[in-house]
Amino acid sequence: MNRGSSTDRGSSANREPGFETLAVHAGQDPDPQPGAVVTPIHLSTTFAQSAVGEHAGYEYARTGNPTRASFESTLAALEGASHGFAFASGMAAEDALLRRLSPGDHLVIPNDAYGGTYRLVDKVLRPLGIDYTPVDLSDHGAFAAAWRAATRLVWIETPSNPLLNIVDIEGVASFATQRGGICVVDNTFATPYLQQPLSLGAHAVVHSSTKYLGGHSDVVGGFVATNDDELATYLGFMQNATGAVPSPFDCYLVQRGLKTLAVRMDRQCANAAAVAEHLNAHRAVASVRYPGLASHPGHALAARQMRGFGAMVSFTVGAGEAAALEVASKTEVFVLAESLGAVESLVEHPARMTHASVADSELSVDPSLLRLSVGLETLDDLLWDLDRALG
Repeated sequence: MNRGSSTDRGSSANREPGFETLAVHAGQDPDPQPGAVVTPIHLSTTFAQSAVGEHAGYEYARTGNPTRASFESTLAALEGASHGFAFASGMAAEDALLRRLSPGDHLVIPNDAYGGTYRLVDKVLRPLGIDYTPVDLSDHGAFAAAWRAATRLVWIETPSNPLLNIVDIEGVASFATQRGGICVVDNTFATPYLQQPLSLGAHAVVHSSTKYLGGHSDVVGGFVATNDDELATYLGFMQNATGAVPSPFDCYLVQRGLKTLAVRMDRQCANAAAVAEHLNAHRAVASVRYPGLASHPGHALAARQMRGFGAMVSFTVGAGEAAALEVASKTEVFVLAESLGAVESLVEHPARMTHASVADSELSVDPSLLRLSVGLETLDDLLWDLDRALG
């Protein structure tokens, strides 16, 4: 389905709604009784049955909730998915997917994966007998060499966290599919507005909906989307069996955030591109990682598989770790905090914050690296803040 603006103004039968229209309307029909245009927050934990086993689709709130179902329909539509499952956090969503693996199985993860993903794989799954190999997934030869007879799953981040590497989703997914494996893409940084992995062959998409989807630093959540009916049956079972589901109010907040996702991403991407160009010319900066820069090794691929280059920028401070820590502590507009993807701009030191769990591993992060989540503030204020902090 085309997720851009529809250009067919013929009959309604021929039209496919654009992304922004889906974000506002998909799964969000007005409430039939009072006519409310905003999805109600259904707080009830249980639902009346007309007879034993006969109900209107809902029995108990862990198993299903109308507000959650509406949110799941909206986000699934944005990802071009036939199935969507909401979870209480991004890590709960990842855990549900990775529980598909059994002792003796092997998975491939990025060698610059998010620290929480690495912690889950290394500290929870590995002791259960599930092996893994970190690899540079932008190097197809290295990825192919890491694949084993026991490999069941490859986990992609693109753009990756925090180095913003770009991975060929279509190439990796095709390779995995031909060998009977599953390709999962963490689409948190790109969002469905900028990138749609399922259309490129991925089997599942995972989100921390805490980030851009919610967009306001006021809700924690996770999500999995898929077109694989068998995988969907498994995920629905895990969602109910483990119970890591979001509250109705959390679902309402993320669904509300989705309505403005496109306009927020347009502005944040524009701000990030200008910030990256500015840092790239700054004498105190040793290197800048941003897919929108022509110098980025994945620039051409990102331009091909993404609608825009995202709003995350990482850079190394030339004077080293101490200087990087000082820069992070001096910003005023950029708030020193973990997380990303909301309306306010954030700065963090991955080696000591979000990626501390990978310290002393092959995924360890350069201690002079800072990661920026560029928000909606006035661009001149963002550039002034960075210049002042960099000295």
